[in-house]
Amino acid sequence: MQSARGFEYGVRHIISPQSGAVCDVLLGISDLDRDYIQFLLDLGSIYLNHNRLKENSSVSVGDYLRVHTKPRRFLADDGKWNERILFHNEHFVVARKISGLPVHASVDNQKEHLQRYLENTLNCSLYGTHRLDVPTKGLIVYAKTTEFQTAFNKMLIAREITKIYRALVQGQGLATGLLTHYMEPSPRAPKKVSRESQEGWQDCVLEILDIDLKEENRSEVRIHLHTGRTHQIRAQLGCEGHPIIGDHAYGAVKLWEEERIELEACELRFTNPLTGEPHHFQI
Repeated sequence: MQSARGFEYGVRHIISPQSGAVCDVLLGISDLDRDYIQFLLDLGSIYLNHNRLKENSSVSVGDYLRVHTKPRRFLADDGKWNERILFHNEHFVVARKISGLPVHASVDNQKEHLQRYLENTLNCSLYGTHRLDVPTKGLIVYAKTTEFQTAFNKMLIAREITKIYRALVQGQGLATGLLTHYMEPSPRAPKKVSRESQEGWQDCVLEILDIDLKEENRSEVRIHLHTGRTHQIRAQLGCEGHPIIGDHAYGAVKLWEEERIELEACELRFTNPLTGEPHHFQI
């Protein structure tokens, strides 16, 4: 039995009517061919009873299969990740993320993401600490140990890490100083924010440090991020009527086919929570 839910996104929810290997089951009940099913398995786009499959596993009658038949594709490994690593030691690595690439595996693609490419380059396991949106570029930190990951995440919660961003926005009406909004607690994107406090909504605070007026009615702004909500900078600037160039999800004109906006995490400053050593990274 197949559910129509999710079909517009290429997601098929299936209760297996038979036992056998995943490929054989899907061949018998879908229009997918064997090569494409194997491609989806390799990419991590098929789940069995809510667990991502990594091989052509056995399925029993009544098992639940979720198949992402139209997985999002991202930049392939170009072998240039050593050039994008700014620093690493036994505790963490700082890399320069490029636009159009997730920082970790997505629900339908476990192969094309920065963490995997860096793990392959450094030949070690890495652990996520914070994130950047797919179209955003700039500095990102991965932990090399779970001990550092836990300690670093506590610093993030306590707002003990300085994160500076650079954005090119539409218009020239922004002013320096604190900018506060409130974000609806929803997993959906684009995010909805309000200038007025709403019950249960999360506060979003950033500080515009500098503004450089550009041609074509644009401004380059330097931003100190105080809270780290998903899409926060994008949503706040969009709400103010000054969306980031290329960020069509928040009101800007779409300029590129690839996932790219003019937002860069350009500076990080923190103290290693395990050693007390200060670090400052800037691009």
